[in-house]
Amino acid sequence: PSLLPVGALSAFARAIGIVQGQGSPREWTAEANPESFTRDVAREWTDAGVNRVSLGAQTFSAAALRWMGRLHAAEDVAEALDRARSAGIHNLSVDLILGLPDSVERSFRSDLERMLALDVPHISVYGLTVEPNTPLARQIREGRTDPPSDGRYRQEFLLGAERLASEGYVQYEISNFARPGFESRHNQAYWSRRDYLGLGNGAHSFVGGVRWWNDRAWGRYRDAVREGRSAVSGWERPSPAQVRLEELWLGLRTDRGLDVLSLAGRPAELAGEWISRGLARSRNGRVRLTPRGWLLTDELAAELDGALEKGPRPPAVGGTLRPGNR
Repeated sequence: PSLLPVGALSAFARAIGIVQGQGSPREWTAEANPESFTRDVAREWTDAGVNRVSLGAQTFSAAALRWMGRLHAAEDVAEALDRARSAGIHNLSVDLILGLPDSVERSFRSDLERMLALDVPHISVYGLTVEPNTPLARQIREGRTDPPSDGRYRQEFLLGAERLASEGYVQYEISNFARPGFESRHNQAYWSRRDYLGLGNGAHSFVGGVRWWNDRAWGRYRDAVREGRSAVSGWERPSPAQVRLEELWLGLRTDRGLDVLSLAGRPAELAGEWISRGLARSRNGRVRLTPRGWLLTDELAAELDGALEKGPRPPAVGGTLRPGNR
């Protein structure tokens, strides 16, 4: 969004205001790259109603930034934060990336200390993922670069969890740390399976228990919208078994945890095993994973799901639509 021409976000805000029919949202987060978040952008965003900014810093290592093809320098992050604060936006988040290939020069500990010195109230840490048909995927396939390092990811994740906790940040979700009161509202909505609407090509929505997604191709999406046709390319209504697994997985990835201790039999035994292995802890009758447990979220969710119900699961109801079908 920080690359949009001046006036574009304000026009979008007016359009959304007409659709919603209400005033400023409690949280409006806009993502920005440090190098394109100018003072003019900061002022326009404030005037439009943006009250939270998320900056994609990724790292403060010049070598790692070059490897990722990022356009900003380490010092641009502090300057962008200053611009946001000067414009009146103090609810700020910065992203860091984990698990770069071992061949990439980068000290995550140094990145953490520089991040803490910036005193931002929210920090997100994400593992490097290799998406299909991207330059990184091609480089790995051709042997021109190493794949992401699982060992490095684990080491950096545990270091980050420990260091940020020591500075008063709450790890309220696997990848997110916040000072009290600065948790991301929109992310909490996704993790609670609340309704959300996605706009744009490739955007996903979830309303009334039905999930759908728009055509990823910009040209087809644009033409469908211009011609008044639906741009939805697929949908599904998760089966009861899938809903349960989603709820387990989403519950385990947040600090709210799950009320599995009240369940008799194998689920309660599993929770006890996780606690004894240091993968979880009990709080107010709920089981919450520890940082070590969060590294195994997928496996633990599947293990608990299997303990709750054996047997085959009915498939989701859904389908794939040709762009333009209603």
